[in-house]
Amino acid sequence: MAGRNGRTVRDLRRANRTAVLQRLYFDGPLSRFELGPATGLSSGSVSNVVADLVADGLVEEAGSVDSDGGRPRTLLRVAPASGHMIGVDVGETRVRVELFDLTLTELARVELPLEQRRYEVDGIVGHIRDGIAEALAAAGLGAEGLLGVGIGVPGIVERGPEQGAVVHGQTIGWNAVPLEELLRERCPLPASVPYFIDNGAKTLGQAEMWFGGGRGARNACVVLFGSGVGACLVTPEVEQGRAVEWGHLTVRVRGRRCRCGALGCLEAYAGAEALLDRWREEGGEPPSGTDEETAMTAMLAAAYPVDGVPDPVALAVLEETAEYLGAGLSDLINLFQPERILIGGWAGLQLGTRFLPAVRRHATAYALRHPAEKVTVELGRLGPDAVTVGAAILPLADFFSRGGRRPEREPSGPLPAWRTALQERAPH
Repeated sequence: MAGRNGRTVRDLRRANRTAVLQRLYFDGPLSRFELGPATGLSSGSVSNVVADLVADGLVEEAGSVDSDGGRPRTLLRVAPASGHMIGVDVGETRVRVELFDLTLTELARVELPLEQRRYEVDGIVGHIRDGIAEALAAAGLGAEGLLGVGIGVPGIVERGPEQGAVVHGQTIGWNAVPLEELLRERCPLPASVPYFIDNGAKTLGQAEMWFGGGRGARNACVVLFGSGVGACLVTPEVEQGRAVEWGHLTVRVRGRRCRCGALGCLEAYAGAEALLDRWREEGGEPPSGTDEETAMTAMLAAAYPVDGVPDPVALAVLEETAEYLGAGLSDLINLFQPERILIGGWAGLQLGTRFLPAVRRHATAYALRHPAEKVTVELGRLGPDAVTVGAAILPLADFFSRGGRRPEREPSGPLPAWRTALQERAPH
């Protein structure tokens, strides 16, 4: 039966379960007494919801605290083992698969290298399939307990009612790849386990907004700086966050050829692959036969040696890259006026400690003064695993939005507008 506002009793119960679950998740352990003012629910509603959640195995007791003159109050928390999620990062050098419990504690990890940056669809699907199987086996868990599999990929992701998530990854040679459909065909997971596939920069943004440097911000840009370059924009108007192809913004007319095929993209100057190419073209000598991360470490060591004279070529290329990156950030500042910009991704974290001050200086110089005075530019706080954590958040957030109930069928279409509601309740 629907009320005047169109909400049914079932909707109300789901909303109450969601409110209690997310408060315990972000602020727990809490007593029933504390849950009332924290959720805005009456004591009777709290008692009923908690009883349901305990009966479902989602909430458990976590000790007690003394009350003012009365009986000790029992503390409650979300039960970590009551659900599991998998996060997948389809990265530049490897496919990383991590298995988490409901509180996002890592239970198992599998890393499957990509040979010479080969993005053949069959190979990527096989890596995801094998990684999921290995992670579950390592933790001794069955697939039927999964709340879902979240996957961060390069490129633009669209969702259709039949094929599910389709990936347009121009820089890796993917043209309308029906990734979700392929995974459904080749991964031995129950049909009830949903897939949540999105851009890797967006999953990075999800992680930083929930648990990292973005907590408490209403307007933020989270930048993924790896072999390529991308960003996630979070504003009150874009509740779920939106991946933006920032790396393909033109910074130099008739400039270097980008791997997307265009000329003068930011990625052609600030992406790690292009950065190493420029060092090589100027006479630098990256170690042969190594991956990009190892080569970047060597470049940093050459430019900023502990002892000895810096390599002038490596230093000049890095300093120019800092200016290009700062100029690129100035466009984000002018267009979106964020409170915070967070730089993540393996290359961003590796390089950031060295040239973050220079990036800030260039961003301020190229941006309009008023928005530049209001923004802070920092490194992300969650490290190189942030994409997989953010990918795992996708099924977790969907689970919360359902009041802690598993989906009856596979999701289709856009994800529910859950991010802002949970972000506002996250600890600042």
